[in-house]
Amino acid sequence: MPAKIPTNMISFTVLAVILAACASRNEVPVSALSGDDDSFCRANNVQAGSPEYVACRKDRDTQRSAALARADRSQRDLGEYMLNHPDHP
Repeated sequence: MPAKIPTNMISFTVLAVILAACASRNEVPVSALSGDDDSFCRANNVQAGSPEYVACRKDRDTQRSAALARADRSQRDLGEYMLNHPDHP
């Protein structure tokens, strides 16, 4: 006779997986600007403290913010689509 798994355990496991997926939503997208900003700017022969270095770091920050905004927007659009089209999986 096979052992029975309590339905509470199955429910808890499903809930844990769902919450884990939600927790990882706010991470920076992997393809967007991975790596260290300082090493990136120095690799382009920019000296730390120079106006070019400051501009490089500011550009990287702006690009990262734009990538996060795009990811948030696409997630929001997907949620709105799912709400407006419940008959499509």
